[in-house]
Amino acid sequence: MSVCLVTGGAGFIGSHIVEALVARGDSVRVLDNFSTGDRANLERVRDRIQIIEGDITDLASVQLATKGVEVVFHQAALASVPRSIANPLATHHACTTGTLNVLLAARDAGVRRLVYAASSSAYGGSRKLPKHEDDPTIPLSPYAVAKLAGEQYCAVFADVYGLETVRLRYFNVFGPRQSPDSPYAAVIPKFIEAMTNGRSPLLHGDGEQSRDFTYVADVVQANLLAAEAPGISGQVYNIACGRRTSLLELVRHLNELLGASIAPQHTESRPGDVRHSLACIDAARADLHYEPTTDMVTGLRHSLAWWRQLHPETATAAV
Repeated sequence: MSVCLVTGGAGFIGSHIVEALVARGDSVRVLDNFSTGDRANLERVRDRIQIIEGDITDLASVQLATKGVEVVFHQAALASVPRSIANPLATHHACTTGTLNVLLAARDAGVRRLVYAASSSAYGGSRKLPKHEDDPTIPLSPYAVAKLAGEQYCAVFADVYGLETVRLRYFNVFGPRQSPDSPYAAVIPKFIEAMTNGRSPLLHGDGEQSRDFTYVADVVQANLLAAEAPGISGQVYNIACGRRTSLLELVRHLNELLGASIAPQHTESRPGDVRHSLACIDAARADLHYEPTTDMVTGLRHSLAWWRQLHPETATAAV
């Protein structure tokens, strides 16, 4: 049994990691300021975890949370490109200063390994597909810059201080608990919320932009593997499905699952958005034995089922 800390453990991805750690018998601690996380996400394991309400930008809070910890899963961030464009300083504090605090606390507490939630946004303006881990990083937004800075801090702490770090570049994670209730919400929960209520989803641009959508259970799998795989400290891995889906295809999939025929509404493109994203996941397969297990349509079906449990009043056809 390991003692694990999940920063941002009340968030969408973090809470799924917490549940997986509890299920395998680990002692789990959560550090979250609940600015974007939700206590309800931890309801099923609340009596089996320790929750510390605190902010990763406060070093003292991070030091308290890290005492006696063997593995840190660093998920806490302000994860939004549009939010970072609106408020780059807040994104920098959370994603860069916060990550440095977590690394300092982990180093001083004798943590064995830190797994960092990195972002595919690091590739930014690179047009090469699929994305490989050694491709150039060309960030297009303050969020991408801040997350990449956190990556570089992780690499330096592994090299200079001997703190084992592994960086996982997530590609467009989706699944249950991903909330649409923010102007900065991700595309899939926003589309689900709109279409289950019979409204047209809003597409920025022509809808031909594509993403390598990755179901949250596969991201959890990658984190657990990255915490234990030998000889990978300092490395970075793409965590994705390895297939891309356009936003127009996403609308079509949701229409088929809902038994609907809702046309999207188009508006102007957004600054900082990447046109196409697709990952090569060969390195994660080789070193972590990672293998995605949930295809796009199955993941959407699970996401819709979760949404309808919360909102049984939605009127479109059952999944």
